Amino acid sequence: MMNNLLLFFQDSGGGLLWALLPFVFIFLIFYFLVILPQKRQRQQLQEMITQLKINDEVVTNGGVIGKIKEIKETSFIIQSAEKSFLEIGKSAVVGRKAE
Repeated sequence: MMNNLLLFFQDSGGGLLWALLPFVFIFLIFYFLVILPQKRQRQQLQEMITQLKINDEVVTNGGVIGKIKEIKETSFIIQSAEKSFLEIGKSAVVGRKAE
């Protein structure tokens, strides 16, 4: 019994590499399936926000839909109803209103 345990725990040369290899593969799969697409989506959203102009209709992360009336450095002034103007941060915009 003891001899079998010694044989099992005996260094087989590169044991650490073989032990870490599954974790490396899991990380690579996670990176390509989750992290990379999310990074691309964030870049596309940032690009869309920089291309917004006055009179574009946007949707915020709170669900407010409005038309841009003024563009400031870090925020937008949007009109959500006839006399309702809101100042929202640029980071609150999640997309353009679907036509």
